[in-house]
Amino acid sequence: MAATGRPRRRSTRGAGAWLWRWRRNPLRRRSDRLEAWLVLGTGAFVLLTGVLGGRTAAGAVEQTLAAHRAESHMARAVLTQDAARTPRALSEYGDGSAWAQARWTASGSPHTGLVKVRPDTRAGAAVTVWTDRSGGLVSRPLTADQAGAQAAAVGSLAGLGAAGGVLVCGGLLRGRLDRGRMEAWDREWERVGPRWRGTTG
Repeated sequence: MAATGRPRRRSTRGAGAWLWRWRRNPLRRRSDRLEAWLVLGTGAFVLLTGVLGGRTAAGAVEQTLAAHRAESHMARAVLTQDAARTPRALSEYGDGSAWAQARWTASGSPHTGLVKVRPDTRAGAAVTVWTDRSGGLVSRPLTADQAGAQAAAVGSLAGLGAAGGVLVCGGLLRGRLDRGRMEAWDREWERVGPRWRGTTG
């Protein structure tokens, strides 16, 4: 059975508010057309720079962390002094750990340096350290999962920053167009206003 009654009208108010600058209209000005292209271009560049900036930053971070992971090697070190007796006993990280003098062998050569251990660690205790190719101490490398998470976080921030920069530039340009329109309206009113007031006085 066919439906009766008045047909429903779709609300086009929202679409019209966005698309009126693209329609033929005798009141549409050149600045309105420019603004329409500016809005479209800004949206496209926001998406493009956000995606490319985020992916580029994430790729760079992930590559750097992968290189650090590949160049880091685990080594066995032996404390040569009690942690509590080390001049630099307290760790500046505030995590309850301490620094202690240790000795290890890497790349065929002996090395010494300060390593972070528990404050109650005694001389002669074996600890695990991470070294570079020359045997110098490096921070423990992140796992592949940790590196991926950090790269994703950095990429997201970089993408948002790049997109936000484009969005701000687009807003500044739109503001310049608005000021130009206001100036044009002022000039037009200065020209037409006196004649309009004369006909209505």
